[in-house]
Amino acid sequence: MIRVAAVGDIHLSPESAGVLRPAFETLGDCADLLLLAGDLTRHGTVEEARVVAREVAGLPVPVVAVLGNHDYQSDLQDEVTAVLEEVGVTVLEGRGTVVRIGGTRVGVAGTKGFGGGFAGRSGGEFGEPEMKEFVRYTRRCAEGLAASLRELREEDCAVRIALTHYSPVPETLAGEPLEIYPFLGSYLLAEAVDEAGADLVVHGHAHMGSEHGMTGGGVRVRNVAQPVLGRAFAVYRLPVHARPAPPAGVAARAEVG
Repeated sequence: MIRVAAVGDIHLSPESAGVLRPAFETLGDCADLLLLAGDLTRHGTVEEARVVAREVAGLPVPVVAVLGNHDYQSDLQDEVTAVLEEVGVTVLEGRGTVVRIGGTRVGVAGTKGFGGGFAGRSGGEFGEPEMKEFVRYTRRCAEGLAASLRELREEDCAVRIALTHYSPVPETLAGEPLEIYPFLGSYLLAEAVDEAGADLVVHGHAHMGSEHGMTGGGVRVRNVAQPVLGRAFAVYRLPVHARPAPPAGVAARAEVG
C-alpha cells in the first residue's frame, strides 16, 4: 500500500510562514509522498515561493507539485518553479516523474490544467481567436497529461497518479456557484485520465467544492484544496498493482478515503 499525502491552495505568504511546517514534519509517520496541487503562493512572487520552499525543504518524504493560477499571477512562474526545485521539490507541467518508494515505482503525471467547463456546458474551439485559444490551451494541458500517464505506464509504474490544479470533473466542484464551473476545470482533463489510465487524480482550485468525485471511466478524483480538507493535508492509500494500471474502465479501484 502506498500512502499519498496531498494538499493544494495553501496560498502562503511571508505573513503565514511556518504555519504548515509542524504538520509537514509528521509526514514520515503517515505518508510516503507529498503532492502539492497548486496555488502554493498568494500572488506568485519569488518572496512567497521562498516561504513555500522553507515549509517543504528537507521533509522526510519526496515532494511533487504543480503550480496553480495564483502562482502565475506575477508572470514569474519559472522563477517560482526554480525556487521550489532548489529545495528538492519536483515541479511538473506536461510531464511525469517516477518516485521509488521501497521497491515500488510510483508515477506522478502533472499539469496545471485550465478551464472550459464540462460535458454539455463547455466552451468550444469556435468563434473568436481568443475563445479558440482558451480551449486549445486546455486541450494542450490535457494532451500533455495523457502522454505523461502513458509514458509512466511504459516505465512499469505500479501506481500512477494524475496531479492537476484545475478539476477534471464537476462532482468535486459541488458547493461552488454553477456560474463559475467553466473557470474551475474541464472535462478534457478527465478524458485524458480515462484514455491513459490512472489510479487517482488529485486537484485543488475549488475552495468551496467537495472532496470526492470520479471520472466517467471510474478513476477516483480528490479535491485537496485546503479549505475543503480543513486540515494540513489528506492521506490516501493506494494498492500496489502487480502490473501497471490499465486505462480506466478496466482499472483496479484505488482504496482511497
